[in-house]
Amino acid sequence: MIIVPVKEGENIERALKKFKRKFEKTGTIKELRSRQEFTKPSVRRREMVKKAIYVQKLHQTEE
Repeated sequence: MIIVPVKEGENIERALKKFKRKFEKTGTIKELRSRQEFTKPSVRRREMVKKAIYVQKLHQTEE
């Protein structure tokens, strides 16, 4: 359960923004979307390798 303490006089939009941020960090929506369709383990592994290559290139360009 996600609890967002709201202070006296705090804007409701700010509290909603905190709630959305906490909810996104839990990864619930991401998991639901991934469960909608089956992806083969080989395809999942291939995507992970592509992502790792992309991140590695980003780190190399920073240096």
